[in-house]
Amino acid sequence: MTVEHLATVLFGLAVLHTFCVKRFAHWAHQSPPGSVRENLLHFLAETEVVFGLWAATLFLGIAAISGSLHDAVNYVESLNFTEPKFVFVIMVVAATRPVVRLAEALISSAARLFPTRESIAFYIAALFLGPLLGSFITEPAAMTLLALVLKRRYFDRGISPKLAYATLGLLFVNVSIGGTLTHFAAPPVLMVAAKWYWNLAFMFQHFGWRAAAACGVSTAIVALVFWKELKGVEVEQNANRRIPVWLTATHLMFLALVVAFAHHPDVFFGIFVLFLGLVTATREFQDALKLREGLLVGFFLAGLVTLGSLQTHWLKPLIQSLGGNALFFGATGLTAITDNAALTYLGSLVEGISDELKYALVAGAVAGGGLTVIANAPNPAGVGILQDAKAFDDEGISPLGLFLGALLPTAVAISFFWLLF
Repeated sequence: MTVEHLATVLFGLAVLHTFCVKRFAHWAHQSPPGSVRENLLHFLAETEVVFGLWAATLFLGIAAISGSLHDAVNYVESLNFTEPKFVFVIMVVAATRPVVRLAEALISSAARLFPTRESIAFYIAALFLGPLLGSFITEPAAMTLLALVLKRRYFDRGISPKLAYATLGLLFVNVSIGGTLTHFAAPPVLMVAAKWYWNLAFMFQHFGWRAAAACGVSTAIVALVFWKELKGVEVEQNANRRIPVWLTATHLMFLALVVAFAHHPDVFFGIFVLFLGLVTATREFQDALKLREGLLVGFFLAGLVTLGSLQTHWLKPLIQSLGGNALFFGATGLTAITDNAALTYLGSLVEGISDELKYALVAGAVAGGGLTVIANAPNPAGVGILQDAKAFDDEGISPLGLFLGALLPTAVAISFFWLLF
């Protein structure tokens, strides 16, 4: 067996593993408390561990096939882990109390424009405007902010599983398409923008207005379907002490610096260390940093990079063989089992691809970015934050529940991104 074939088999097993995490959690709860079996099953039920675990298996497999540990080390060192590092840092910075409170205040201000009960108005404003904010602060940051705010206001407030999964699917799809107003915030766009000369004007003309319209329509439909339940959600009064304006401004400065140096990990990690010093000095205005959650998400994405980098042998020929309709819907489906940024990157390697096919590839990749945890880089961040929400009981998020919840907003995205093309 070649390394490529081994990587493909392990990648398939990792995808299957992501769909079994809820079952592992169920088995863990049926095991004797404190037993090795319970702890092992809990470990296997951690969504963020999945791809890292199978990537470790690939590392050992490469060493076994080549007969050299050095070859396995060389393979890992040849990969680019900038995105996992960036997502870890931006997630921790964006999840701090000053940034979250500011985002919540902005959403609340927008919600006052809707002439309805606050619990409904905030829901609409958060899931319509929040994902579009990802076009400027990056999608991982937007996902982190929205997941934290929605968890406290809805997912931990006794909402039904149906509303929880509908909201989760809506959040993931809207974040995936909401970052396409610009050419630097959505990972699948970032992979091709420079090579294909896609600038800000191009993105708004071909993607931006479609993304805004799709986010608005999907959010309105879900809000109308669950109007009665949303109306009954108790509005939480935030009793935390006031945060100094200078501290919020400083946090925003660090957030902007991390985004500005997103492609330079040595620089943004230096900025991050300085940020940790600020947080330590102002601990009375801070919550506990999301370091564990950020590290797990980074580990997940690093595993995805390690396994996904060896899928070129079947993905690239497949992309080359598809026409417009087939490529759009093929990309929408493929992104559910591969990272959409990896998919568009492979497409950028195909020489002579037409403008229509370029659009079809990226539009399909972002339209399908909410169907699974692995479809879009920010999704693991959302799962990491929402996994223990009361709405999902003690067994975490069901991959099937997420898929079903994302179907409606995905259909709306397909309508705007392709049927109206």
